[in-house]
Amino acid sequence: MLKADVLVLGAGIVGVATALQIASRGREVVLIDRRGPGEETSFGNAGLIERASIFPYLFPRDVSALARYAVNGANEAHYRLADLPAFAPWLARYWWESSPERAKAHALAALPLIENCLAEHEKLMAAAGAQHLLSKSGWLKLFRSEETFEPGREAARKIEPFGLKTAFYNAQQLREIEPSLQGGFGVVHYLDPASISDPLALTKAYVNLFEQRGGVFLHGEAKTFRPASGGYGVETEKGPLLAREAVVCLGPWADAVTGPLGYKIPLAVKRGYHMHYAPARNAVLNHPVLDADNGFLLAPMARGIRMTTGAEFARRDTPPDYGQIETSEALARKLFPLAGRLDTKPWMGCRPCLPDMLPILGPAPRHKGLWFNFGHQHHGLTLAAVCGRLLAEMMTGEKPFADPTPFRVERF
Repeated sequence: MLKADVLVLGAGIVGVATALQIASRGREVVLIDRRGPGEETSFGNAGLIERASIFPYLFPRDVSALARYAVNGANEAHYRLADLPAFAPWLARYWWESSPERAKAHALAALPLIENCLAEHEKLMAAAGAQHLLSKSGWLKLFRSEETFEPGREAARKIEPFGLKTAFYNAQQLREIEPSLQGGFGVVHYLDPASISDPLALTKAYVNLFEQRGGVFLHGEAKTFRPASGGYGVETEKGPLLAREAVVCLGPWADAVTGPLGYKIPLAVKRGYHMHYAPARNAVLNHPVLDADNGFLLAPMARGIRMTTGAEFARRDTPPDYGQIETSEALARKLFPLAGRLDTKPWMGCRPCLPDMLPILGPAPRHKGLWFNFGHQHHGLTLAAVCGRLLAEMMTGEKPFADPTPFRVERF
C-alpha cells in the first residue's frame, strides 16, 4: 500500500494550488484526480483574477429583473424548467443570503481573501516561471445605454473605499483603447484585477512546481475515498493509497465524498459554456470585455478569443443546452470581428456554489484529519492560491493570515 502524509482530492486550480501550498511547508502530499490537472471546471473560466470583486454575485431584488429571469428573458442567466424542483430550495436560500445586511457581512468576511488573491498567485507564478501568462491590464465592463451605465458606475464607486481603482470611459474613449470593438455607450475599467492568457497552462505550471517540491500526482477516482485505520484511503492507478490527512477540493463533485460521510451541504452548480474564435480582419482585443447588458464575456487567450456565457441553473449532469452560447455568439459578432470557431463543440463546465457565495474551507467537524476547500463559485481561479495558503496555514499550525471562521462548514 502507498502511503502519504496528506492526500488532496481534485486537481483543478484550487486543488493544485492547495497541494502546492501544503507541500511548500514541508508536508508529503499526493494529489489525486480522475483526469489530468485543470481539465474540468478550471479549464473553462474567463481567466480573471478578480482583485476588485469585493462584493459577491447576489440574487437580484429588482422586480423588473426578476420578471425577466422568470421567463428566461435574460442571456446572463438561464434556468432549466425541468430542473427547477431540484434547485429551487437552493435559490430560496440564495435569495435570503443576498439581503443587504447578510451580503455585506459575507463581503467583509471574504475581503482578506480578495485583497491577497493576486499577490498569492504572483508568488506562485514567479516560483513556477509562469509570469508570462499574467496580464495586469484589468478588465472592461461595457454598457449599451446611459440607463445601464449609471448603475454600473455607481456599483464601481462602492469599491473605491477599499483602495481599488476604476476608470469610466465614453464611447470615444473606448475606441481609443479598444479600436476593434464595434459598440458600447460607456465602460467601467476595473484596473486592479489581472487576467491569465491560458488557465490550463497555469494549472500545469503549478503542478510542475508541486512535483519539484516533492509532491506526487496520481490518477484515481474520488468515489473510492473512505476513512481507514490511521487516516484516509483511495484507489489510485498505482494501487491503494493511505494518507494521514485528506483535503477535499472536488468543486462541483465534492458531494461524492461529503454526502457518504453524512454532511448535508447546500452545494449547487451554475453551469457555463465557452467557445474560442479566431479574430477577423486582423482585429485585436486588448482587455477582457464583459458585455454587461447582453450577458457574455470576450477574453483574449493564447488559443484565440474566448467567449464565455452567463450562468445556467441546471443539475450538474443534465445534458448541455447550447442555446446560451448560440445567442451570445450572435451578439458577440456585432461587438467584435470574430472569424470561425476554433473548437469542435462548445465547452461546458460547472461552478460549485454555496448560497452565501463563500467557499467552504476548514476542518470537517466529525472527521479528524479531514479538511474541506471547495465551493468557490465564480472565483475558483481568483481564490485558488490564497485559499490554498489559508488552509495550509491551518493544517500546519501556522497563524492564519485571515479569520477562517466564516468559511467553516458548520455555518450550514
